[in-house]
Amino acid sequence: MAVSLATQLKQLEQLFVSERRSKVAVLRTSPERVVEDYGRLMRMLNYTSVLPKDCGTILKINISWHYFFPACSTTPWQLEGVIKTMIEDGYRPESLVAAQNRTVVVNPEVGAIANKHNTVLEKYGVQTIWLYKPSVEWVVYEPKGKMLVLDRIFPNGITIPKFFIGMNAIHLPTLKTHVFTTTTGAMKNAFGGLLRENRHWCHAHIHESLVDLLTIQREIHPGLFAVMDGTFAGNGAGPRAMQPVVANLILASNDMVAIDAVAAKLMGFEPLSIGYIRLAHELGLGCGDVREVEIVGDDISDINLGFSVGDTFASKGQKAIYWGPLKPLERFLLRSPIVPWSYLASRLYYDIYWYHFVGLKRVKEMLRTDWGRLFLSYGR
Repeated sequence: MAVSLATQLKQLEQLFVSERRSKVAVLRTSPERVVEDYGRLMRMLNYTSVLPKDCGTILKINISWHYFFPACSTTPWQLEGVIKTMIEDGYRPESLVAAQNRTVVVNPEVGAIANKHNTVLEKYGVQTIWLYKPSVEWVVYEPKGKMLVLDRIFPNGITIPKFFIGMNAIHLPTLKTHVFTTTTGAMKNAFGGLLRENRHWCHAHIHESLVDLLTIQREIHPGLFAVMDGTFAGNGAGPRAMQPVVANLILASNDMVAIDAVAAKLMGFEPLSIGYIRLAHELGLGCGDVREVEIVGDDISDINLGFSVGDTFASKGQKAIYWGPLKPLERFLLRSPIVPWSYLASRLYYDIYWYHFVGLKRVKEMLRTDWGRLFLSYGR
């Protein structure tokens, strides 16, 4: 029986909608096959069609702490899986650039050693660019899209690394919570690359800031992709003072909003209740409604990690400054000559007290898992 023209048009329309629909790939994995699984994950989404080979690609590593703490920073197998896959698929090692900025309280060069990133990068001949070095040129960028807050936070101009313009970007976040944003993932990962060390000025308007950064990324990067590691996942007062758990998950997407929404759902949160996901969804920067996202790979309908966001003594103080009774003193406390007091307080709390008296026991527990043994296998 001949198919009617109306039916053919309807089928074409459905095919077009399916192709345009946001996709997130998710796999359950294990230490024995995780590097190969990353290749399978990326190829499920035909990632080479998203990331042109005729321009370089930034590997935006996530280093949330200069210590190794499970679920806190990009894992070595995540970094290796992405690099190995890209080289196998025709991307030249010299066209890949690992990039990371520092914060006022985190030293990423120490973190790259502690988290064994250098072991992987040296193995595959991929260079690292530290964005805070004098050799990196920063330029004022005038966004074409409307800004929600960044133009007011930085009235003298939004400065970004010049070499980011015209480069692909792959974000390498982990599956974890965050004291300011509930969850943190692909969208938040840009915070540590596109903005300078004074990016903490954005914390009072963090959700709007992340949306503005996504607007900028969509303008400057020919291709944008995210690969998230959830082999270890972080629950509680992230991105550092967390309770790590083994979750055995990896995710990927070329939609930064969708991958963060699916990750939030896996952690047990309602994605559209999270400010940066909802705003980005409403502005059409991606899909934050998981009911409209096509999830490919493994069935994850039974997963709910049941995470919640906690607080630490330090984060309670920060929230009092950004949104609480100390708000009138925000500029004086965080943008005046006395500001180093806050850096010192954070380092004393997290690096001296919390890590050694609370965190270290959690690290040792995770190192006794199969994922911990895989971590230890990556060099010294």
